[in-house]
Amino acid sequence: MAASSSFYGRNPSSTTDKDTIFGTRAVIEAIKAGKEMDKVLLQKGLHNDLFQELLPLIKQHKIPVQRVPAEKLQKITKKNHQGVIGFISAITYASLDHIVSTCFAEGRMPFILILDRVTDVRNFGALTRTAECAGVDAVVIPSRGSARIGADAVKTSAGALHHIPVCREDNLKEALDYLSQSGVNIVACTEKASSTLYQADLKPPVAIIMGSEEDGISPEYLKRANEQVLIPMQGNIESLNVSVAAGIMLFEVQRQAAL
Repeated sequence: MAASSSFYGRNPSSTTDKDTIFGTRAVIEAIKAGKEMDKVLLQKGLHNDLFQELLPLIKQHKIPVQRVPAEKLQKITKKNHQGVIGFISAITYASLDHIVSTCFAEGRMPFILILDRVTDVRNFGALTRTAECAGVDAVVIPSRGSARIGADAVKTSAGALHHIPVCREDNLKEALDYLSQSGVNIVACTEKASSTLYQADLKPPVAIIMGSEEDGISPEYLKRANEQVLIPMQGNIESLNVSVAAGIMLFEVQRQAAL
C-alpha cells in the first residue's frame, strides 16, 4: 500500500521503532491506512494546517491523546517529530457489547476481566496471559491510564494478546453500567472488602475488577460493583502482585463455574 511507505522508514519523519511513528503527516497517513493507534502525543501549543487535519481524525477514531511538553517528545526521539508522535497498537481492539452479546447468543455466560490503572507493561502482559488460560472472554481497559499495548506487552503475554479480545473503553463507568444492565455480576477485588472471594458467588456471568498495586480500584468503580471481595492473606506482606492476585480470582471463578 502506497501510504504505508510514508511511516515505515522512507520519510525523515518516520519511525523510532516498528510501533512508534512521528511527524504529523506520518501519523495522519497511519490513521487513514487503518492502523490501530494506542495513543498520540501532541506537543502543547502546537497549531498549524496539518495539525488541524490530524485532530478530527483522532476524534473520529477515538484515539487517546495526550498533550505534552516538547521535552517529553525529545526524550522519545531526537529526529524531527514536528510535535506529533503516535504509537501503533500491536492488536485490534474489540467491542465490549459485541463480546457480551455473542456470549449470550452462543449460550455462554460472559466472563470479563476489567483492569483499572494497570500501567506496567509486564504486569499487563502477565495478566492477559493468565486471563487467556482461565478462559476469560475479554479484557477491558480504560482508554487512558493503561499500559501501552506494543510488542513488549505481546511478548510478556506469551502471545496471549493474539488470542484474547481487549476492549478499550473511553468511559469505564458506562462500560460497568452496561455490563450490570446486561446481567453481568460486577465483583471488585480489594483489600477494603470484608468478605473473601471464597464466600462470594463468582459464577459467570461475572466481571472481575482488578486495580493497580499502587492505587487499587478507583472509588467510582468500586461504587458500581455488586460485591467487593478480598484474597485472605496469612503472611507478613499485605499485598500481592496484581497479576498473581488476578490469577487467584480468575481461577476461583473457573472452579466455581465447574461445580
